[in-house]
Amino acid sequence: MASFHGIWSLAGFIGAAIGTLMIGYGATIVVHFALITAVVALGILLMRPYLLPMDAGHDPNQPIFVLPDKSLLLLGVLAFCSLLCEGTMFDWSGVYFNKVVHAEKAWAGVGFTAFMSTMAAGRFVADWFTDRFGRRRTLQLSGLFSASGLVLAVLLPTLVPATIGFMLVGVGVSSVVPLVYGAAGRSTVMSPGMALAAVSTVGFAGFLLGPPVIGLVAGATSLRVSFAIIAVMGLCVTALASRARV
Repeated sequence: MASFHGIWSLAGFIGAAIGTLMIGYGATIVVHFALITAVVALGILLMRPYLLPMDAGHDPNQPIFVLPDKSLLLLGVLAFCSLLCEGTMFDWSGVYFNKVVHAEKAWAGVGFTAFMSTMAAGRFVADWFTDRFGRRRTLQLSGLFSASGLVLAVLLPTLVPATIGFMLVGVGVSSVVPLVYGAAGRSTVMSPGMALAAVSTVGFAGFLLGPPVIGLVAGATSLRVSFAIIAVMGLCVTALASRARV
């Protein structure tokens, strides 16, 4: 599961490279988006024969919407905390390096690049690490990595320490969502598809809510305070992993 998410991270790098290439050649947005749409559509057509026709354990009489039970809700909250950290990195890492680290313009994106690099690399080794040390311990360590990376960036907001901190956050978030989704897929209280949908809905609320919350807190206090609060979410991952059924 983690390796599949690693492919997603790899696609992010490829997408950025294609965007850079399009800008370099002066391609318009219409041409750029049309090309990507065509590639995606072709990929869907090629992969369609390999898709499952229906969810495993599918029951045609089951309700469309079901509230998740306590175990699935706990997994969802665990994903929520991690995706809150991830969403912060996606939307605020560049701002942090610009406003807090005061990095030169050419280095403003190094934090995001460092985060994405370790997140992708972490996902390609997460399956091996999980097999060796167990799911629970992997999740606990993931939360500690996320928290320690954010704390490092807050306490030492200069180029090198902040970059290392963002790299630690990338390692921390790399395996949480794959492990949580895998646990949801093994649910015995509802079909895998519905369980995964319930957990991912709760989890991605963190990805969506994190960036605006960061902005509100930063406006009232400072960006460093916002990142310190997000570090607590990493500790929550470690705490919740001790109770979740993974």
